[in-house]
Amino acid sequence: MNNFNPFSTSSTKEWYSVYTMVRHEKAANLALAEKDIETFLPLREVLSRWKDRKKRIQIPLFPGYLFVNIHLKDMWDVLNRRNVVRILGVQGIPIPVPVEQINAIKRLLESDLRYDPYPYFAEGKEVIVVNGPLQGVRGKILEVRGNYRLILSVDFIQRSVSLEIDIKDIELV
Repeated sequence: MNNFNPFSTSSTKEWYSVYTMVRHEKAANLALAEKDIETFLPLREVLSRWKDRKKRIQIPLFPGYLFVNIHLKDMWDVLNRRNVVRILGVQGIPIPVPVEQINAIKRLLESDLRYDPYPYFAEGKEVIVVNGPLQGVRGKILEVRGNYRLILSVDFIQRSVSLEIDIKDIELV
């Protein structure tokens, strides 16, 4: 008999992917923060152009998603917030995002490396970064017109970030 209880009162907090209403990621993040729920909403700065002006704005790196660090027993506190649609999982059971993937995204955002959102890339060779601010981070490599690009992926939400990396700074896993 299987004794797995997805809603156990484990003392360990884990990161979960939260799907939000489209273009309401910041509002959902604020609603969760007001309830003292630890969140991570990766943002990137872009130049937005209107007819009469240009302005730098912060937009979500992964549109429609943010992350929460909770005990699974507290999932109802997340689901009962405005603009939150669901916690991603399989057959209604939330699945945690590996903390290594959350930490890799945080390190990328803290670095001065150039990066762009990238369609989820499931194929390619896995590598590990051996030099630079992302040392130790694993990703998949993609060759683009002679330049090497590292793809950092959050597997569960099928979203990725692409960044240029020197071939001497990576090794095959």
